[in-house]
Amino acid sequence: WNFPLILLCWKIGPSVAAGCTTVVKLDEHTPLTGLYVGKLIQEAGFPPGVVNILSGDGPHCGASIVKHPDVNKIAFTGSTQVGKIIGAEAAKMVKRTTLELGGKSPNIVFADCDLDTTVEMSHFALFFNQGQCCCAGSRTYVEEKIYDEFVQRSVERAKQRKVGDPFDDSTEQGPQISHEQMDKILDLIESGKRGGAKLLVGGERAGDKGFFVQPTVFSDVHDSHQIAREEIFGPVMQILKFKTTDEVIERANDTDYGLAASIFTKDLDKAVVVSNGLRAGSVWVNTYDNFDPVAPFGGFKQSGLGREKSEYSLDSYTETKCVTIKISQRNS
Repeated sequence: WNFPLILLCWKIGPSVAAGCTTVVKLDEHTPLTGLYVGKLIQEAGFPPGVVNILSGDGPHCGASIVKHPDVNKIAFTGSTQVGKIIGAEAAKMVKRTTLELGGKSPNIVFADCDLDTTVEMSHFALFFNQGQCCCAGSRTYVEEKIYDEFVQRSVERAKQRKVGDPFDDSTEQGPQISHEQMDKILDLIESGKRGGAKLLVGGERAGDKGFFVQPTVFSDVHDSHQIAREEIFGPVMQILKFKTTDEVIERANDTDYGLAASIFTKDLDKAVVVSNGLRAGSVWVNTYDNFDPVAPFGGFKQSGLGREKSEYSLDSYTETKCVTIKISQRNS
């Protein structure tokens, strides 16, 4: 539901390009985007039945698609918890799956970075789309030499973030998707405070109407804290301190997830070494959320299976067949 248009395109595109008919089950929180895309598909002249769009909930509508014997392949974007259920159900019929699931992506900031750019990009990496992004840079590791300054600047940037009406062009942050999601975020903020992390700004509901959460920044976060291990999916920045390159690679990989990561440094040799050591499907250097249709996207570990976008996305919608023909042989 967090990117209902682009994620729909990532799935319909390779499926249709590979010659498959497609059934799409929209998220119940955001059905209107997909229904409008269905209207555009009709206007574009697609033959009836090539793309079929359904609205409904997961336990009934979605589960029926996964279990249907005539559906040969499942593509899902959502939580790791639901992805495991879908993967297990699909495995009963040996169906192919691509699963784009959760993340707890490390954003690694070295002391030799361009600090002005890095503070802004790190803010974007976490707070973009109200923090409702599977590949959000939600564990910000900062080298100790610049830790205090980075924290100070990040707090000031969070204080400047405008929360309000998403239809106002000057608004930077709108509401969370639902009351349930807002409550989950606030509960995790409370766990951060109980665990000993230092709350520097935010930490509360914004106003008493709508599902708004204040931009929140924690410092003095440890890898064992719940907020550093669970996907929050909200505007909650966690800033951790590191000393050495080997240390930060090991700590960044100490997670069940492996969707994305980022590195900020002026030393490209260092960036290559660190990116090779990170167990993540996408690694951005001196940028974040920089997507291109030709670049594959997908996760390691519990962040999913398979790849979307690029030519790799076609693999799971095609079958490899070998035909061997014996021909009669004649002497020359």
